[in-house]
Amino acid sequence: MLVKIIFLVVFFAVMILIGVMTRKKANSVDGFVLGGRTAGPWLTAFGFGTSYFSAVVFIGYAGQFGWKYGISSTWIGIGNAVIGSLLAWIVLGRRTRVMTKHLDSKTMPDFFGKRFDSTPLRIAAALISFVFLIPYTSSVYNGLSRLFNMAFNIDYKICIIVMAALTCVYVILGGYMATVVNDFVQGIIMLFGITAVIISVIKSNGGFITALTTLSEQVSDNPVSPGMQGAFVSFFGPDPLNLLGVIILTSLGTWGLPQMVGKFYAIKDEKSIKAGTVISTVFAIVVAGGCYFLGGFARLYKDAPIYGDDGSVKYDTIIPTMLENLNVLLVGIVIVLVLSASMSTLSSLVLTSSSTVTLDLIALMSDKKEQDKKKIEKRNLLTMRLLLVFFIVVSVLLALNPPTFIAQLMGYSWGALAGSFLAPFLYGLYWKKTTKLSVWVCFASGVGVTVSNMFLHYIKSPINAGAFTMILGLVLIPVVSLISPKPDKDKIDGIFSCYDETVTVEKRYSLPENAEDAN
Repeated sequence: MLVKIIFLVVFFAVMILIGVMTRKKANSVDGFVLGGRTAGPWLTAFGFGTSYFSAVVFIGYAGQFGWKYGISSTWIGIGNAVIGSLLAWIVLGRRTRVMTKHLDSKTMPDFFGKRFDSTPLRIAAALISFVFLIPYTSSVYNGLSRLFNMAFNIDYKICIIVMAALTCVYVILGGYMATVVNDFVQGIIMLFGITAVIISVIKSNGGFITALTTLSEQVSDNPVSPGMQGAFVSFFGPDPLNLLGVIILTSLGTWGLPQMVGKFYAIKDEKSIKAGTVISTVFAIVVAGGCYFLGGFARLYKDAPIYGDDGSVKYDTIIPTMLENLNVLLVGIVIVLVLSASMSTLSSLVLTSSSTVTLDLIALMSDKKEQDKKKIEKRNLLTMRLLLVFFIVVSVLLALNPPTFIAQLMGYSWGALAGSFLAPFLYGLYWKKTTKLSVWVCFASGVGVTVSNMFLHYIKSPINAGAFTMILGLVLIPVVSLISPKPDKDKIDGIFSCYDETVTVEKRYSLPENAEDAN
């Protein structure tokens, strides 16, 4: 117990210290929200990765999907690395940085408002962000509290309140820079921690070959492949189609999440984008691939107390059960690992929510005749900090009485957010013919499908429902844009002119086009 407590005290002290050291960077709105757009590759890449993977992945998703799909759940981690990190950086990174700087937009709703010349669109996007980030935040609290209960036997409510308070302190102090610097430290812990946990868990089950052999003897109880021999060590597992749905939601979903895309707004320069792409992808392979690979051995613990009173599997208890008998030092590392993953995600979520509501709702409704920029700046900073506290309090209240499994909470949140924002944002960066009406239709479909499915359950899995909303949006935007009134050509050309500006690049970063240019 002493070892665990020492780990926690050191971890919390470092977090608060970073908040104090970066507070000078948070004296302006641009500094508080984006760190002045000066984040280098390591900070941005680790910020992206740690915001991506939290206790939701380590405790919730790894346990649930490892139980359902076995070793094939590792494909989810691979999809997260290739689609959710590598392609996200390649497709969105540079264009997001260039256009958001050109439009002077600090949030995703702000981007929609300026890109499509619509204040109502900006307000709608802000409301969607605020409402659907809350269940995601609650799911993070939920996952972490289960681990703490296992390690310390501490009441669930105390875990949530302490974690929320500490997150609140360092984000209020240092804003974006406090978040990404902490993300870097926390990311290092995650990389080493997940590696150590995998090795220890496999070793405790007799080694890799023995664990894999035992797992191969488990018979699938999935209706898609009842009685399949070796289902949980097969290439695509017992249920490939539902596995694909999970991969789509958890990988493609990052392209439409405000707290994830916001990391691209703050990138410093071209070198940061190139390096960040590699760093972020490697980070995702180790952390996400490792988490799901670990979860793939979940059924080796089928004789453990992981069942509810009705006989159903309590997925959120599987990973904590795996860790119960590990070395005390390793348990301490795991606690800090999951704390790191969770608090980095939480800080990103609450910062995104408070800045979105402040800049895209309250600031728009305030007196537009106000001319004193310093007063406006101070007022917005104070409002963001107050809303940050409010958002944390609301999410804590919801987390104290979670309505469902972690994975389902996250599925609803990602489904609504990515279903609403992914397609409009992607097409908005690349396609001049994207219309305002098509964005409204995509917002309506993303929220409409998610909310209606919560009550009607016409798509049984919220994970598959979320994947469906994203794919539907990618189809709706071009279809509606082609049959709706075209946007003003001059305005659109002015917005896209940012991509045509000439810049000077050293040859080591860009080869000349022909032999004459090289001489």
